[in-house]
Amino acid sequence: MSKLESTAPPSPLPERPDPARVARIADDAQALAASHRLAALFAAGAAERDRHRVLPWAELTLWSESGLGAMTVPREYGGADVSFATLAEVFVNLCAADPALGQIPQNHFGVLGVLREIGTPAQKERLYGEVLAGLRLGNAGPERRSASAATILQGTTRLHTTPDGLRLHGQRFYSTGALFAHRVPSRATDDEGRTVQVWARRDAPGLSVIDDWSAFGQRTTASGSVIFDQVPVDPQDVLPIWQLADRPGLFGPTSQLIQAAIDQGIAQAAIADALTFVRERARPWVDSGLEHATDDPYIIADVGRLQIDLHAAHEVLLDAGRTLDLISSQPVDAEASARASVAVAEAKVLTTRIALEASEKLFELAGSSATRAAHNLDRHWRNARTHTLHDPVRWKLHLLGNYHLNHVLPARHSWN
Repeated sequence: MSKLESTAPPSPLPERPDPARVARIADDAQALAASHRLAALFAAGAAERDRHRVLPWAELTLWSESGLGAMTVPREYGGADVSFATLAEVFVNLCAADPALGQIPQNHFGVLGVLREIGTPAQKERLYGEVLAGLRLGNAGPERRSASAATILQGTTRLHTTPDGLRLHGQRFYSTGALFAHRVPSRATDDEGRTVQVWARRDAPGLSVIDDWSAFGQRTTASGSVIFDQVPVDPQDVLPIWQLADRPGLFGPTSQLIQAAIDQGIAQAAIADALTFVRERARPWVDSGLEHATDDPYIIADVGRLQIDLHAAHEVLLDAGRTLDLISSQPVDAEASARASVAVAEAKVLTTRIALEASEKLFELAGSSATRAAHNLDRHWRNARTHTLHDPVRWKLHLLGNYHLNHVLPARHSWN
């Protein structure tokens, strides 16, 4: 195979957390409390990290030490196995503080969901143990479409057998969390043409993470490229993800629940900053005859509408989490898996809309002075617009309509 190259230098390896400093989350209440503590710390520097694109290495050390990375690990393996509703609320809290930093562990929980569904007991014991010790999981994301491929689903990343053992070769993009991770799970095609998930070690020879993420929003997610150049792979680090295509489960809805929670957090932050700016800085319109912008009836009405939409999106998000909790308490069949995808799609539609609405309405309410670069309030819209493009909401509407009208069950993958 050809040698893969990039014009950007590879990034440094993350330090491994000190296991003695990593807390053990015991239940949902502790997870929520930890998320509030971290959110208070993360919020303080969020605007400056965005302005200067300062990658949150120190903050991610605190994340690892908080123990939140293991909050979904099953109890039989030493974790808290928190509810889906709590998982969503943790991400709302973190992303209201800093949605870029909050998004970084998104794929960590996505791949843990895959491990839960198809990992062997030995794989779970070992990999859950690493997570309990504070190690972070990233993601080598989708590929760009190959000229020889009919669709974007036909990837070129390969896991192949050599005389020296398994080797992983390919290049991936949109790899949120990989830069900061200790393992970088990636999809690949094996020698039999099956799709597998390879949990490559970040320090494996031939694995490079390139910090070439340059979007105008979610700037510090470092969602750049990953290069696998004949990376040696332990067979025990390979999961048979092809099995999930025929097995109803919750790995897709889990991933989408977190995506929706990220947008909800962005919306909360935008509305909070809008209210603060209107109270402290905004001026009433000249024709209003009012002394304070907070007395403007049009501003008051708009704030009321935003609060309704924000509350509605939040409640539907938590209801989706509770739906997943109920479904996960019993064997998951095709109908149950579909109901989970439908519940999360409803939440995703509403959180997408309120994130965009709130981050744009902020300026209309606060006035032209809110556009000054010193305030960096445009980061809310930039973050909302960037993240809500992750999976288009128009396809969520199609999923919902097709399910309710024609009872077509949603396809099972990470985007449903």
